[in-house]
Parts: sequence; structure tokens; C-alpha cells
Amino acid sequence: MILNDTVRQALAAGHLAHLVTLNKDGSPQVSIVWVGLEGDEIVCAHFNLYQKLKNIQRDARVALSMVTGGKTNGLDNYLVINGRARITEGGAPELLNQLAQIYIAPGTTFAPDGAPQGYITRITAERIYGIGPWSE
Repeated sequence: MILNDTVRQALAAGHLAHLVTLNKDGSPQVSIVWVGLEGDEIVCAHFNLYQKLKNIQRDARVALSMVTGGKTNGLDNYLVINGRARITEGGAPELLNQLAQIYIAPGTTFAPDGAPQGYITRITAERIYGIGPWSE
């Protein structure tokens, strides 16, 4: 799915995202992540093979949600994306340092020297909804 400009702006604005993956037993596993964009893929980086990554390797279905600021009809705006994720190896320090410019402050170095190359989660949106300018 192609992400429109309004969704792209929300994803690039430095809002923390809730990444939901599915455990083996089907129960949800939720993590707070920094997100960025590479083309129409939503990306987040991880130094280690955490449970959320193992879940994605087993079942690619994910949900991502974030409160985006602003209000619509008295309700806080929020964005929800359902999609499929894939994991690629390497590139975590570079992506985390890039995202730190938005999430922490310009000039921030987040990943220490010698940090593991880690993993990148790449999410392709299949459905976008919530309260805000992206509402269906």
C-alpha cells in the first residue's frame, strides 16, 4: 500500500509507536518503538533478536499504533496501521542514529561504537485507520 503524505508526516514526526506482534499462543506482544520511513515501508531498528522479532519471523502480521497530536471532534488523533513485517539483518546502529535526530535531538549519537549490527523490521501497510486526517 502506498502511504499518503498525511500518514507519512505522522510517521516521520517523532511519535512513539506501539508495535504489536503475535506470540506463539496467539496472544499479543506489545513494544514501544521508534519508527522511520524507507520508501513506503515503515522501519524500526533493534540491536538484538528480541521476542517481537522472533514473533515476526513466525507470523508476519503486525499492528502499529501511535497518538499523533491534535484532536478531531474532541478525540485525540491516533493512527493505526495493520500490515505485514519482515526482518532484515544489519543496519540497526545507522537507523537508530538517524532516528535519534528526531526522537532525542539533532546531533545525537544513540548507538555506541561497536554496537551489534542488529536487525531492521520493515512493515508494509495493508490497512490504515484511526482518528485524524487519515480516517476512512
